[in-house]
Amino acid sequence: MAYAPQPVSSPRTIDHIVAGVSTSDGDGVKLTRVLHQPLQQRMDPFLMLDAFGSDNPGDYIGGFPTHPHRGFETVTYMIAGRMRHRDSRGHEGVLQNGGVQWMTAGRGLMHSELPEQEEGLMEGFQLWLNLPAKDKMCEPWYRDIQSSEIPEYRTDEKVHVRVIAGESHGVAGAMQREHTEPLYLDIALPPGAQFAQPLADTHNALLYVYRESVFVAGSEIPTKRMAILANDPGSDGVLISAPASNSSPARLLLIAGKPLREPIVQYGPFVMNTRDQLVQAVHDLQNGRFT
Repeated sequence: MAYAPQPVSSPRTIDHIVAGVSTSDGDGVKLTRVLHQPLQQRMDPFLMLDAFGSDNPGDYIGGFPTHPHRGFETVTYMIAGRMRHRDSRGHEGVLQNGGVQWMTAGRGLMHSELPEQEEGLMEGFQLWLNLPAKDKMCEPWYRDIQSSEIPEYRTDEKVHVRVIAGESHGVAGAMQREHTEPLYLDIALPPGAQFAQPLADTHNALLYVYRESVFVAGSEIPTKRMAILANDPGSDGVLISAPASNSSPARLLLIAGKPLREPIVQYGPFVMNTRDQLVQAVHDLQNGRFT
């Protein structure tokens, strides 16, 4: 599909801006939890967004040793670095610069994500995407998407867009999901440039700025901040602009999706619809059923 510009006439405003929480996960990997548990209902179908980035090996070298998941999908986007994935279903692959790992945990599996580097920058993001109740116990699935497989385009204002999931201005992304309809874009805006993206007003949406800053509806979103977009009735998208004073292109993620509007009950790496289902997940893990 070719790039075909689509206008936005009634852009969304910002609900609020989130700084994120510094934490660690796995074997001491330092990260910022931008979208965390208290925001899950507001950002349905998205459950979590972590941002990690450091050129200090001590911040990432331990990686994420073998651990379980059930009931949702993980989407890992690597900006820089190399990480090897292995899981109990026999899948294995290396996630590297510009690539994406899309994993459907479904009924449950064990997996590990370990660095394949001992020095240099490691930077990226992990997004958790919920599964509808009817699919929470589906067969696990996995796909490595190399950087060259992610569709890209440039606008007339030299804005560079990578379409990881969904569709943007006529360009279909590398992944599609029927029930949650996720949109996942990585956008680079030169200083002074603007970018408009159509969005259904019923879909929840966020921006995460990881280089420089941008403006949405007159409000500045600084670097390392997430903006939750308001669900303004009758809005048809978002308009993003990069200040002319930026010294380099602004880089941001634009993520949106259709809410499932189902109960969300989480216990660590398990996300189900009822407490009884969580108890069953723990029981199944203890009895070796995550294979």
